[in-house]
Amino acid sequence: GIRRAAATPVRVVATHLCDRRRAHVAMATVKDVPADAFIAAYAEHLKASDKIQLPEWVDLVKTGRHKELPPLDPDWYFVRAASVVRHIYMKQGIGVKTFGKMYCGKYRRGVRPVHVSTGSRGLIRHILHQLEKMKLVEAHSGAKGGRCLTSQGRRDLDLIAGRVSAASNADAL
Repeated sequence: GIRRAAATPVRVVATHLCDRRRAHVAMATVKDVPADAFIAAYAEHLKASDKIQLPEWVDLVKTGRHKELPPLDPDWYFVRAASVVRHIYMKQGIGVKTFGKMYCGKYRRGVRPVHVSTGSRGLIRHILHQLEKMKLVEAHSGAKGGRCLTSQGRRDLDLIAGRVSAASNADAL
């Protein structure tokens, strides 16, 4: 089976007034939940929201030059979009070229030495345009450019992370 890391303690990130007392409400962020659980949950959320329009070539395209076939999972586009959004959450200002490096792989050339091949940057660019239409990411104002999350995007991601954290805490009990 797959070994999962122990759940990290939830940080207190919000304070709300309740009954004239200060009560600390713990909210889980994306950094507090396991990556695989978050990406799966956010991919389901993106699929259910119907805001991402799948391109007509989604079942034909490979995810990189180093791949032989397109992905077998029919929801792979949503999984990749969730992964891209999580990477932007973790580090602001990531551009298309850096994402291509993140999704790289070994390009096997028969008997010749293996080279490293970047992931499909056109696919990543299309995903980023879709996320910009959803108002989850925007152009970064830094010197190097890239993308960063909007406040709506951060709120959306933290909401899903809270649900994943609550579900994992309920499973632990």
